[in-house]
Amino acid sequence: MEITHIEHLGIAVKSIEESLPYYEQVLGLKCYNIEVVEDQKVRTAFFKVGQTKIELLEPTSEESTIAKFIEKKGEGVHHIAFAVPSVADALAEAEEKGVKLIDKAPRAGAEGLDIAFLHPKSTGSVLTELCMPGQGK
Repeated sequence: MEITHIEHLGIAVKSIEESLPYYEQVLGLKCYNIEVVEDQKVRTAFFKVGQTKIELLEPTSEESTIAKFIEKKGEGVHHIAFAVPSVADALAEAEEKGVKLIDKAPRAGAEGLDIAFLHPKSTGSVLTELCMPGQGK
C-alpha cells in the first residue's frame, strides 16, 4: 500500500465550540473549516499542523458512531487517516492481505475526500481511514 502522508487525526468531542479554545488559544491553531457530514451524523472542524490536519468530530445524533464512541470510551483520539493515491486500490490490497474492511468501497467524506475505513480488529485496535481527494477535485 502506498501511503503518502498522515492526512488527519480524528478526535471525538462532545462539543466543537467547547473544544475550540484549547486548539486555538492554547495550541495557537486556526480552525479553517467547520462542516456537517449528514450521512455520518457528524459535525467536523479542521485545523492544519504542517501537512497534517486535526479533525474534531462532534456527533449530531445519539445514533452516530461518534456518539457511541464517546459514550463507550469518552472523548479522545478516534482514528488516524492516511492519504493514498487510490482508496479503491488500497482497500483491495488490504482485503487481499486479510484485513477486515468496514467499507468495501470508497464513500464521500468531509472536505470533499473519498474515504474508507479498515476495521480496528485487523489494525491493532486503531481505527484506520484511507482517503484521497474526491472525484470532483
